[in-house]
Amino acid sequence: MLKEIVNQGNKCIVLNIFESGSQHVDHIENQYIGANTKPTPIPSQGQPTPIPSQRGGEPRLPEVLATEEAVEIWKKVQGAGYVDAHYQPLLSRTQSALLADAIAERLGIREKWKTFETLWNRKNIRSDYNLALRQHQSLDFQDELKRIL
Repeated sequence: MLKEIVNQGNKCIVLNIFESGSQHVDHIENQYIGANTKPTPIPSQGQPTPIPSQRGGEPRLPEVLATEEAVEIWKKVQGAGYVDAHYQPLLSRTQSALLADAIAERLGIREKWKTFETLWNRKNIRSDYNLALRQHQSLDFQDELKRIL
């Protein structure tokens, strides 16, 4: 990550620049711009965008992830702190890929990568999964997922 501070007169802009395709950049801290005023947050691309609501105010899910069995799984992974209220992952990219695989296996989802790439607005989840399989700490996380699911 490259952090750059640009001074323009009495204004100061802080830019956080991340390399394209960076691994494990799931959350970008609030960035502020201001002169001699209270800081105002700048919208960040790393923040999840809320999913449009359907009846009852619940976030929308693809049909394969909205079954009764899937809802029970979502409750468990939300309780474990793995996803937020909008079903967006709160994990690293590799752990998110392992989570997607575990949920898809449990629910019998055939197009798991496409399903979760659409839901999480991410690309290359399959590549993240392959990377996770080469990391030793992934074994512990996979064991934890088995226990929770």
